[in-house]
Amino acid sequence: MNTDTVSNILPERKPKPKWLRVKLPTGKKYTELRGLVDKYKLNTICTSGSCPNMGECWGEGTATFMILGNVCTRSCGFCGVKTGRPETVDWDEPEKVARSIRIMKIKHAVLTSVDRDDLKDMGSIMWAETVKAVRRMNPETTMETLIPDFQGIEKHIDRIIDVAPEVVSHNIETVRRLTREVRIQAQYDRSMGVLKYLKQQGQRRTKSGIMLGLGETREEVIETLHDLKANDVDVVTIGQYLQPSKKHLPVQRFVNPDEFKEYEEIGLNLGFRHVESSALVRSSYHAQKHIN
Repeated sequence: MNTDTVSNILPERKPKPKWLRVKLPTGKKYTELRGLVDKYKLNTICTSGSCPNMGECWGEGTATFMILGNVCTRSCGFCGVKTGRPETVDWDEPEKVARSIRIMKIKHAVLTSVDRDDLKDMGSIMWAETVKAVRRMNPETTMETLIPDFQGIEKHIDRIIDVAPEVVSHNIETVRRLTREVRIQAQYDRSMGVLKYLKQQGQRRTKSGIMLGLGETREEVIETLHDLKANDVDVVTIGQYLQPSKKHLPVQRFVNPDEFKEYEEIGLNLGFRHVESSALVRSSYHAQKHIN
């Protein structure tokens, strides 16, 4: 059997193991924020993506917001975001996001977006304006920007660097061999180049994330960690891939907690400042801790 690509192996959908089962979020802070989100119709990835860590993150004053609409110009095999022709850019969005952060009293905000390859600036101007608006309205709030690759075009990346968020993150998502199928319009080396360029231009803290369970080998995961370190990445998150729908790439296996722990130890031994590695880890997990 050919095992070089993900789609050649189509296992039946497996029941989730016990370590992937999570309790419903509770607590006074969660209940308060959930009420504000519902009352003011605030758009957070935490709620729309049904993040398993929502209760914990909200309890620590962290939330994730997506800008530039909810339709992506790319069609990654792992992602549940709709693909198609995006809507017109809403230039009031920076103020809306900043206002949401103020209403929710967020201490650390994570900003992310769809890919906007349809725009001349790839959405980078909106990114910069949003960071500036959040700062104006919430001067005590720190930020992480989880950015697309902007096709590797430096002048677009420079707009992010110029507004100096505390952390700039760009996810490699998977190992080199699986990139073409998992991240169809992306390139492994281009993403590594974006991370390297950020650090070369003075970005203080950089970060990337990897999903496991798509058919990668242990050796490939370790190779990816070495590549991230070689490109001066400070923080790495490693989590379990979960299939958003039957149309998306299947889960090849559920990775054991002991294996996640091994990758954490390997990453720390390589010299990463922080490594978050467990089945339920997502890009923004413990994001507020990655500033220092």
